[in-house]
Amino acid sequence: MADDYLVRIGKLIRDARQHRGWTQSQLADALGTSQSAVNRIERGNQNISLEMIARIGEALDSEIVSLGYAGPMHLRVVGGRRLSGAIDVKTSKNACVALLCASLLNKGRTVLRRVARIEEVYRLLEVLNSIGVRTRWINEGVDLEIVPPARLDMDAMDADAARRTRSIIMFLGPLLHRMDQFRLPYAGGCDLGTRTIEPHMIALRRFGLDITATEGIYHAKVEAGVSPGRPIVLTERGDTVTENALLAAARHDGATVIRNASSNYMVQDLCFFLEALGVRVDGIGTTTLTVHGVPNIDVDVDYSPSEDPVEAMSLVAAAVVTESELTIRRVPIEFMEIELAVLEEMGLDHDRSAEYTADNNRTRLVDLTVRPSKLEAPIDKIHPMPFPGLNIDNVPFFAAIAASAQGQTLIHDWVYDNRAIYLTDLNRLGGRLQLLDPHRVLVEGPTRWRAAEMMCPPALRPAVVVLLAMMAAEGTSVLRNVYVINRGYEELAERLNSVGAQIEIFRDI
Repeated sequence: MADDYLVRIGKLIRDARQHRGWTQSQLADALGTSQSAVNRIERGNQNISLEMIARIGEALDSEIVSLGYAGPMHLRVVGGRRLSGAIDVKTSKNACVALLCASLLNKGRTVLRRVARIEEVYRLLEVLNSIGVRTRWINEGVDLEIVPPARLDMDAMDADAARRTRSIIMFLGPLLHRMDQFRLPYAGGCDLGTRTIEPHMIALRRFGLDITATEGIYHAKVEAGVSPGRPIVLTERGDTVTENALLAAARHDGATVIRNASSNYMVQDLCFFLEALGVRVDGIGTTTLTVHGVPNIDVDVDYSPSEDPVEAMSLVAAAVVTESELTIRRVPIEFMEIELAVLEEMGLDHDRSAEYTADNNRTRLVDLTVRPSKLEAPIDKIHPMPFPGLNIDNVPFFAAIAASAQGQTLIHDWVYDNRAIYLTDLNRLGGRLQLLDPHRVLVEGPTRWRAAEMMCPPALRPAVVVLLAMMAAEGTSVLRNVYVINRGYEELAERLNSVGAQIEIFRDI
């Protein structure tokens, strides 16, 4: 292996380790080697086998190299280009993964239209295929057909694929109706009893589900005949928590009331899909849902998930930071109204078309044209709230937008423990962001963006924010290891290129 490759691989490993927040000693402990050996690897002074590279990638949860995988790995971005024309918003990532999990409720054939072809979906399909569910892309790869087996083979589950998607937690709701006991891998870092998992357990115990966790596996047992009896009050108004409760209630014989439910876009799409299965859901769009379950669901169903408001916000941010006139078509306006109201106060010049209906015949869409605007920092801080507030996943895009505005903007990302930290990666590109604490960042604008070569942050939305800033920066930037972007966006580079961006997909190895 040439010395140049050793240096480049060493830099990738160092950046991945730093993004994980580990010291060289911590990585050495995970690999069963010495700190000095890790230091030599990162400096490019030690020969390294493909096996060791794979072990390092697994330890850091980062795709250092990828064997037998033809997808993109890095992006080379020529910035400073104006965008123009029109671009369509794809279907919702979060709705699609929820509907894949919900297909386990149905004994019949499920067809999902225009499914997002993203890594998160691919991982769930690998899991479904491994347990006996037959899936195939139809209509020239646009739609997805799902046919379940009479009996799921849980022992054959692809554990590696399951651990690479946090959506696997939504298998719990459907599976508790199909078997008395089962095992389910879970993603590293999601331990039973932590903030992200315990609300699921509180809701699902009411249906007789009992779970213990050992060595990265959920061991689930279901007590037959257990009924919620009284309304389920969710301790967290989370999207996946609400979806899991809905999935459990869908085949429960009788009416289940769910209070403090999320009414976000993916939850509404799941409710519409359940109705297509014959399950009546009262209160869609509110925080109290009443589910009239159907114990046996055996129907052939055809459903079209709606468009993704977070992708729509990504494209709005792309137009803002590149000072472009761009039309974003098929924007689910109901889930973008607060964001647009904030942007209007900041001075955004834009037009919207008359409303029309999405293919699910329920969600309201518009076409949105954004023009170059002289933005001023908002008076109030930017912070998320459960729907109908500003979407949690849209907060990071305001970091790039605020960096393009005149003045100081305080962004308070109170939901996630570490995501605000990743936003400071914009400083590598000329941004002036000051981290006040793990949840708050102060953004100073306007910004003269500059090109840089850097590692992709390990969080989906901050990673896209970095890409957008690179598009605004004069010169050539490189964003390495973009698997996390491919988890949530379908062919993002190619689609941005179609409206004037210049982004090249390449691989080192």
